[in-house]
Amino acid sequence: MKNWSKLPLFYRKNQPMHRQHLLSLLQQHLDNPATIDPDERAMTKATQQFVQEHPNCFDRSLLIGHVTGSACIVSPDRQQTVLIHHGKLDRWFQPGGHADGDPDVAAVALKEAQEETGLTRLRLVAESGKPAPIFDVDVHPIPARGDVPAHLHYDIRFLIEADSTEPFVHTDEVQNVNWFLLADAKSMADSPSLSRMLMKIS
Repeated sequence: MKNWSKLPLFYRKNQPMHRQHLLSLLQQHLDNPATIDPDERAMTKATQQFVQEHPNCFDRSLLIGHVTGSACIVSPDRQQTVLIHHGKLDRWFQPGGHADGDPDVAAVALKEAQEETGLTRLRLVAESGKPAPIFDVDVHPIPARGDVPAHLHYDIRFLIEADSTEPFVHTDEVQNVNWFLLADAKSMADSPSLSRMLMKIS
């Protein structure tokens, strides 16, 4: 994957995939009423507007907020899902992180899944020959930290299958990562954001 963060912003803004690909995916997500509730619909529309208004929406240097990518990792039988534990927040989340200038948010989600879990046998769930569809959209506030002011994450989530027999590789950033039975993960979810995403797995 290209290191988009090292390219000049003008160059990134004029790439064919820049913004338009994500806007197309967001519209497809809105057009599928079976997978989106009223709250998520409002957040998806807010994300559309944000992406349209900010050419540098994929850069964390945009201090009011930026697009991020997350992975809803599931076993092939959809009976298990992966959650990671962040020590500083003492909470369980799906893997994910900053796009750092990369407009291919599905690739961002896949990269973050690999980096935060150490899993390598990962596959974006998509129809043959088509780009991976958005699985879930969430907009949530991030508190100020150091020199970085409070801002919003416009989080785009993708469904990713993994081999549940492959061992995890732990990192300094992630204190713990585990497979959970879907029912257990749902009971652990302590936010509407995570609960909504897990309820979609079938």
